[in-house]
Order: sequence, then C-alpha cells, then structure tokens
Amino acid sequence: MSRERRRSRRRTQEVKVQEPKKPVVQPGTVGGWYKPLKDPDVEKIHNAALDVLENIGIEVLPSEARDIFENAGAKIDPDKNRVYIPRELVEEALSTAQNEVLLAGRDPKHDMILGGQRVYMGTGGAAVKILDFETGHVRETVLKDVADVGRLTDALDNIHFYLRCCVARDLSNELLDINTFYASIVNTTKHVTGNAFTPESVQEVVELGSLVMGGREKLRERPILSFTNCWTVSPLRYAPETVEVLIEIIRQDVPVFISSAPQAGATSPAALAGTLVQIHAEEMSGITFCNLVKPGCPIILGYVPSVADLRTGNFTGGSAEFGMMNAAVAQLGQYCNLPVYNSSGLSDSKLPDVQAGYEKGITGLAAALAGSNYIHHSAGFLESLLTIAYEQFVIDDDINGSIMRMVRGIEVTDETLSLDVIEKVCLGEGHYLGTEQSLDLMNTEYYYPHTADRQNRDNWLADGGLNMWEAARNRTRHILNTHKPTPIDPAIDKAIRERFEIVM
Repeated sequence: MSRERRRSRRRTQEVKVQEPKKPVVQPGTVGGWYKPLKDPDVEKIHNAALDVLENIGIEVLPSEARDIFENAGAKIDPDKNRVYIPRELVEEALSTAQNEVLLAGRDPKHDMILGGQRVYMGTGGAAVKILDFETGHVRETVLKDVADVGRLTDALDNIHFYLRCCVARDLSNELLDINTFYASIVNTTKHVTGNAFTPESVQEVVELGSLVMGGREKLRERPILSFTNCWTVSPLRYAPETVEVLIEIIRQDVPVFISSAPQAGATSPAALAGTLVQIHAEEMSGITFCNLVKPGCPIILGYVPSVADLRTGNFTGGSAEFGMMNAAVAQLGQYCNLPVYNSSGLSDSKLPDVQAGYEKGITGLAAALAGSNYIHHSAGFLESLLTIAYEQFVIDDDINGSIMRMVRGIEVTDETLSLDVIEKVCLGEGHYLGTEQSLDLMNTEYYYPHTADRQNRDNWLADGGLNMWEAARNRTRHILNTHKPTPIDPAIDKAIRERFEIVM
C-alpha cells in the first residue's frame, strides 16, 4: 500500500463516528482457545461413556427415580440395583435438552446466558472454615460470612455470580437453606446459586425468589436463583435422598446444576481419560433422567473432576491435571451442545501466598480458555475447599480479570495492524506512548490490576511496601465498610420475614 493511500485511509478514519467503547474484560466473553483433547478423542470418550451406561449401568436403589427409568424403557437388574440406559434414551434427552440457560441477576446487567463457549467465573463450594482477616486465625464460618462474601462479590467486577461459598455453622438444618439464600440475595444483585437439603426447602427457596421477583411466573421468566445438586456418588451411583431433592427442583422449573465430582485415583480411574469417561457417563445419565422427569427443563451439566495425590490419597485442587480435566469437560459439554458448570481456582495452600496464586492461575486459565460457561470455585478458596479468606476473593478477582483478558484474545483489524502508527513513529513523528492510538486504547486494550502492584520499588516502599495479601486486606476492609448493595423493596422484605424465620 502506498504512503498516499495510507494517509487517505487515515483521513477517512478521522471522520468516522466513534462506536461506544467496550470494557477491557466483560462477563460472557467467548473462549474455546485451549483444547486438551483432540476432536476425535472427545467423540471416543462420549461413545465410551454411552457404552458404560448401556453395559455397566448405574446403581439406583428402589425409588421413584428407578421407576422413571424403567417406565422409559431402561433395563433394570433388581438383584444388583443397576439401571442400564440404552443409547437411544440418552440421544433423545440430548435432542430435547436446553442448549442455553438464562441465569438472571436482580440487576439485569448481571444476566448470564450459559451455553456455547461464553465464560463466566464466580464463587462456589461449601467451606466450613474461614481465615479471619482481622485476627489472622481460622474459625468456623457463620451466616454473617455468607452475607459479607455476598457484599464482596457484589463489589468485585470479575466475580460474575454468587454461589454461596461457605456453610452457616451457627444455624440449625431447619433454618439453613432459607437463610442462606436470603443472606445471599439481599447482599448482591448478581445471580445466586445454592443447594437445598430437602424437597420442602426447595419449595421454600422458590417461594422466597417468587416474593422477591413479584410472582412465580416472573421468577420463571427471570430466574435470579438456581440450585446445585450432587445427585451422584461416584462411581456411578445415585444418592437416594439427593435425587428426591433434584426431582423437586426439576418440577419447580428452576435452573439446576447436576454436579458429579469423581476423584481420579480414588473414586474414578487414575487414568485421566478413564475419569473423563466415568464423569461423562454420570452426566449423561443425569441429563437423561432430568429430561425424563420434565423434557426441556433448565439443566446445566455439572462436571467437577478432581485428582487424588497418588502418593497419599489426598484430594488436590491446584494441580495441572485438575486444570486439564476441567478444560476437557468443557469440550465434552460443547460436543453435546449443552451448557457446562465446572471448577477452577482451587488451591491446596493454607494461605493467600505464592502457591495459591500459581495454582489458581493455571487452573482458572485452563477452564476459561476452554470456554467453560459457569466456572465456580474461582474465588476465595484455600486448603483444598475447606477454607475461604476474604482477602482471597479480592486477589482472585484480580486473577480473574487477567484470565478474562486472555480469553478475549487479540483483535486483528486494519486499524489494529497499526501500519499508519508504525510509519508515523518510524519516520520520527513522536513516540508510541504519545500516539493517539495509545491514548485511545489504554482503557480498552489493557487490563490493569487493582491489587497487584506495578510501581517501582521506591514508590512501592513509600506506599507502605505492602505485599498483595496485605493490599487485599486493606481493599477488603474498605469494601465491607463502604459498599452497600441495592436493597430489596422494604415491603417485600417485610413479607419475607412474615413468611419465614429470617434470623439476620
């Protein structure tokens, strides 16, 4: 291209109407860059999983669930309590299942559409301990922690949803589910996910959501809450009481993540491919079962493969193998054209330290680049799922921001090829840092961390010489002292308190 033509093109660009600038990173960015499995191997694993269901089967004790399978044509061995699911039943379920599922926020700007390779990262788990950021000591988690982590989540841009991440150990089982969901919903306008221990508590939580949204139909149209349900016990067994809860969730027509969590070397084969076969078989049995209960119900495949350290048998959440498998299951879900829930951001470290940073970085990046839709556990966790730390949520929000920037990739256009800019600087007309392009792109092309430090040493020392953990503690304290999530209507809150025993 001649210099004259390039200058002509530059003049044309100068009079173009500027389009609104998009943020550097945003929820729902499309991934799919990383594929630990070759495409033919994805198909091999899928077919092997269907062979498992047809020939090895799953254990389902006498129950409504087993009757549902039998009435649909599955073969039952009552002596072994095994259900053999024909391939045709699975394929029929895949053809009727929802390919996309809406998870709404109380504020519509936080709506998420799960499916394809759109990526969202958030909290998760059921920790029973917290590293108290004021005392530095570990203590049991309580309902106030559920609320305060909700407020942190509400304030942190790169945590896209709130799956309650700790158990309120100060509540009885009878009060646990309804108060956990209430504390979560009123403290964030992002989507809320949790679990329920009984069919009755499912009904209560759905009623709570209906009151917040102004009616059952409005909740169905804009589901601000969803459930996670661990209905399997690996390998290939249905947990009777949890399945009863799952059936109620499906009949309530609320989105649910069907979660299966085999541990390679412990509750699934040590061979990573074998674990993928087993977890995919469990998930395929689940999507089949759910669609037999109610065709087209809003279901998200819930793959959570993990790894045992074969030297000790201990669970490990920060390994490279963990990251690879949680990327691989994204490929399996995409092969079935169904939304995927999986895991990343775990660490076996006990503190927000270097080990926690690198383990969270590699596992989170793998799952996100693979295009997983709903990546839970991506914020807050330490000690192999046992402990959370407030400061870790802040640090992980920073990590997630960098990960989502990498998911976005590099846009290549005539403008970003930058021939005019290169020509201008190389011919002596200024420095790249001072060009109009640099000024224009500084807030749209680059992610700037809010807690990681990039100052020179002198300035860093002048600001106190804080490490990232200390800086995150200060930011945590500021958020908890100042951030006030959008409240629900006082009249609705009054109605909720009149209907349920709300303790906060």
